[in-house]
Amino acid sequence: MKYLEEFRDPELAKRLLDDIHAIAKGRWALMEVCGGQTHSLIRNGIDTLLPDNIELIHGPGCPVCVTPLEVIDKALRIAAQPNVTFCSFGDMLRVPGSGEDLFTVKGGGGDVRVVYSPLDAVKIARDNPTREVVFFGIGFETTAPANAMAVVQAKRLGLKNFSMLVSHVLVPPALEAIMRSPHARVDGFLAAGHVCSVMGYWQYEPLAERFRVPIVVTGFEPLDLLQGIRMVVRQLEEGRFEVENAYARAVTREGNVPAQMLLSEVFEVTARKWRGIGEIPASGWGLSPAYREFDAAIRFDVSDINTVESAICRSGDVLQGLIKPNECPAFGKECTPRKPLGATMVSSEGACAAYYQYGRFMPLERIKG
Repeated sequence: MKYLEEFRDPELAKRLLDDIHAIAKGRWALMEVCGGQTHSLIRNGIDTLLPDNIELIHGPGCPVCVTPLEVIDKALRIAAQPNVTFCSFGDMLRVPGSGEDLFTVKGGGGDVRVVYSPLDAVKIARDNPTREVVFFGIGFETTAPANAMAVVQAKRLGLKNFSMLVSHVLVPPALEAIMRSPHARVDGFLAAGHVCSVMGYWQYEPLAERFRVPIVVTGFEPLDLLQGIRMVVRQLEEGRFEVENAYARAVTREGNVPAQMLLSEVFEVTARKWRGIGEIPASGWGLSPAYREFDAAIRFDVSDINTVESAICRSGDVLQGLIKPNECPAFGKECTPRKPLGATMVSSEGACAAYYQYGRFMPLERIKG
């Protein structure tokens, strides 16, 4: 806790806020990319302490939230098969598919297990050679190295009963898609520090230059976020559009090169659908030909599943920063954590979950007032 408290110092936070108020002259909309950052911002009330001309809008950086509905339905079909042990991180179990979730499958007798590492699923496969063991491999670049290593380990062990349902997504193509949208209203980005700890931030430099938008790599504690906001606002006020690193204790420009080499071996870049957003070219990873034998979608022949999003859930607009969660007509009514319409309401990193958990049932102007 000692080292965390250093980044939660209220006096330092006040100084940073005073500096932001002093330098912010224009009206700017800043997008924090990561759902963990969203929860920290809302939990600590940072959005209510900023000057009125600085707006925080929430991005697509929740891996659970952007996993498309059809991938959830594929997971549900695989998990319901009698000889399958389906392994997943816990935050995926309540994400709704078209008609149910993984908890429902588990309640109906399916062998659905929560694991804390993909290597746990590899061990289960090794210890249970007569069962098909499937790991649900989702997430951004942050979780991808561990998932890649699980597949490598399964291949080394010669496991024929292990496979992975992969739905990995990549941050830079998503930021590009947001900026190319005719509805884009982002003036600056707070980039996700944990993603950049793996991939570095060199990939963001062409985006900052092309779209004339500052990008600051930012951590997750209150002082991290306030420092990131101050750096973005300073760039905007000075007319600069650069990539800066406010999370140097964890991130370098080049990132974790050995992890990147592993990822390039195990995965290949592919188009990927994002829940509520649609398909973004070259925005995801799938298993490369050398590891295709571990692809659960192929092994269980679920490629025919295509589903339609809820007509009243506007999580896609939330993930693109077009609306705030409490601006969705279903928020807190048809859509609650007990009866969610979309993953943004149940994920621990979902913006809708943050707004619900911390009582944001009213517009920000009324909260500030």
